[in-house]
Amino acid sequence: MPVTPAAPVTVPMDIGSWIGRRAASSRNHRAVTFGDTTWTYGEFLDRIDRLAAELAAGGVTPGTRVGYVGFNHPDFLTTLFATSRVGGIFVPLNFRLTAPEFEYIIADAGIHTLIADGDRAATVEPVRAPSGLTRAIALEAVAGWEHVDTLIAARAPQAEPVHPAAEDVAVIMYTSGTTGRPKGAMLTHGNLFWNNVNALLALDTMSTDVSLVCAPMFHIGGLNVTTLLTLQKGGELVIMPAFDPSGVLALIEKYRVTTMFGVPAMFLFMSQVPGFADADLSSIRAFTCGGAPVPESLITLYNGRGIPFSQGYGLTETAPLALVMRTDETALKVGAAGHQVLPLSDVALLDPDGVPVVAGERGEVCVRGPQVTAGYWHNPDATAAAIDTDGWFHTGDVGQADEDGYVTVVDRVKDMVISGGENVYPAEVESVLYRHPAIAEVAVIGTPDEKWGEAVTAIAALKPGATVTLEELRTFAAASLAPFKLPQHLRIVDLLPRNPAGKVLKFRLREGAGAPQ
Repeated sequence: MPVTPAAPVTVPMDIGSWIGRRAASSRNHRAVTFGDTTWTYGEFLDRIDRLAAELAAGGVTPGTRVGYVGFNHPDFLTTLFATSRVGGIFVPLNFRLTAPEFEYIIADAGIHTLIADGDRAATVEPVRAPSGLTRAIALEAVAGWEHVDTLIAARAPQAEPVHPAAEDVAVIMYTSGTTGRPKGAMLTHGNLFWNNVNALLALDTMSTDVSLVCAPMFHIGGLNVTTLLTLQKGGELVIMPAFDPSGVLALIEKYRVTTMFGVPAMFLFMSQVPGFADADLSSIRAFTCGGAPVPESLITLYNGRGIPFSQGYGLTETAPLALVMRTDETALKVGAAGHQVLPLSDVALLDPDGVPVVAGERGEVCVRGPQVTAGYWHNPDATAAAIDTDGWFHTGDVGQADEDGYVTVVDRVKDMVISGGENVYPAEVESVLYRHPAIAEVAVIGTPDEKWGEAVTAIAALKPGATVTLEELRTFAAASLAPFKLPQHLRIVDLLPRNPAGKVLKFRLREGAGAPQ
């Protein structure tokens, strides 16, 4: 007798359901600590659902974009989850941007409602109208802006959350493009869900973990290396507004922190605090590091305190997990970014024809798996250029694998500079510097820097009779560029080296043409 198959069971993957289901099973467990205040999962969900009801009442419907800009704060996460629970799309913005940069992203994403802290509200205000914002809400009392606490207090929690599908976009994270205009990487609910499953299968995250969040959450590393993962697992977050090395050491001891994500410069600065040798770090199980390889000296220093590193390589577009080094591997494969195979995804090193290279040879790092972005917001050309027909996402980085399958990232196909964990794209900086009246032509590259990993370096040819100093150039560009994008070095040359097609030969510039000021 034939058996009628049962209807398929669909388990919600949407990020709003993560917090709802965790609160149902861990209502009285500590979820988020900020300053002297701690919310349980039940209290946190109540605030999320009150904001969700307010967003819906204000016109946010499935697919509507809701932005957030400000230092790290629990309401970053409140906004993220509330947006999901009404079916909207969350758009985090870099709090270091200038007003013109905010205007472009707000308009490009079509952000309907923006939640901002007080200082960022003041920065956004001059471009609020031209950017097309419908609604502006501030964390503090700001003239002309609604106040988030007042709105939440007056609103009952939503009765029934929306459950977007796995393929629906959950978050748009803007990354600067080589054309000089930021691109919005679309991360679906499925991308984020499967990234975290991948991470849970590759790394050790526990429901008893207390994770310190001090990397900016508008970055994929700060948001989804330990932050969302810890909440999904049922642990506790201790949130710092911004990284401060002395403050980190104090909070680790006070809250018995077990995990933390950072870039190498953060761990370096922590080690340079005068009280580092006496700081109580005994609660730490592991530090997770990304953005650049952990120097051997730092590995040795922290290992001497009984603290191992897990290291990873990823991008916004991979949500972010692509390569991972477990705590037992980092010291054995110093400089490597991770193994090519993760439980649910793969990395291939491909030559220009899309053919995998053999061990020891260099190829472009390409990632394939369920965590890879759906593409770029309203930018099909960029999407097609980044994701090939076989589903490989082309990172633009060059890697080299050893016989054991461990990949070291050795160069970049693209010219992105990573300075202190921040991505700086030369074309964006160059377009601003070209406006300076003394500049005839300019190229921006990254040069090695002991503190920041790479320093933003401008190499310029000047107009006849013109002069310019580094400080003059930085002052000129400061109105248009965030501080981390400003040149840290300036080299003056007669001409920029170019190939016969006129393309600037940046590898020649990296060899040290000119003398720095």
